[in-house]
Amino acid sequence: MPFYVSPEQVMRDKADYARSRIARGRSCVALQYAGGILMVAPNPSTALHKISELYDRIAFAAGGRYNEYEALRKAGVTYADVTGYQFDRRDVTARALANWYAQTLGGIFTDSNKPYEVEIVVAEVGVTPDNDQIYRITFDGSVSDEPGFVAFGGQADQVAAALKERFHDGMTLTEALGAALEALAAPPAQGSGSGASSAAGNGAQALELNAAQLEVAILDRARAHRTFRRLRGPRLEELLAESRAATSSDASAAADSASDAPAAQAAEATPPASDEPPTGPSSASGDGIPKP
Repeated sequence: MPFYVSPEQVMRDKADYARSRIARGRSCVALQYAGGILMVAPNPSTALHKISELYDRIAFAAGGRYNEYEALRKAGVTYADVTGYQFDRRDVTARALANWYAQTLGGIFTDSNKPYEVEIVVAEVGVTPDNDQIYRITFDGSVSDEPGFVAFGGQADQVAAALKERFHDGMTLTEALGAALEALAAPPAQGSGSGASSAAGNGAQALELNAAQLEVAILDRARAHRTFRRLRGPRLEELLAESRAATSSDASAAADSASDAPAAQAAEATPPASDEPPTGPSSASGDGIPKP
């Protein structure tokens, strides 16, 4: 005789399963900079990409199970090409692709016994930074608009908190890459259990990552047609050196200002010496009235 399981319990079990499997992976980030959108993913493979082009000004990035998000990427490319052919290339937008991915993942999560173990980001670069769009789609089909930056896969909440402290509008490409690497190397949160070991591994390797261990791509606002471009080889090594040098100089400046602060506070607390003669009674003479 089959036993009954409530729908709430089924959905909760599916969500816990997918969330725990995704947390075992490595975190990735996408963020705006003055010249477009930057995407960074720790990935030593040169063939199994986490970041790819979807359409003219739209990029795809994912974390989780490779075979599942690669199937979604191919389906998204087909959807974009068919839509652009049937209607107009301007009708292919990141919002439309994000909605399509949300419907697909939501249907899989509801109908399938095993949900997809993926988190997806769809980004579109605009003519100006105000027109940039970044969407995050989770394993259950939930979609959210992420202004400025987003972290996904692995310990995404921890990386997003670290990236929030370093992100600001109008960053250069070097500054954006430095902020992304620092966020990926953030120490794990205390008491996070099994997730802490995954985050610690992610952070420990991020500190030592070189160009061969990173997958970096940009949507270049200055390019007219196809804006997607991978950064690799000497160009990526140059950017890494510049970003780490800038990070080291900022850390040294912060340490110097922190060491100068106690001395400045002590100087402010010390009253200046006065050349004026003392007035009024001294503390040793009582109230200053002569006694008979």
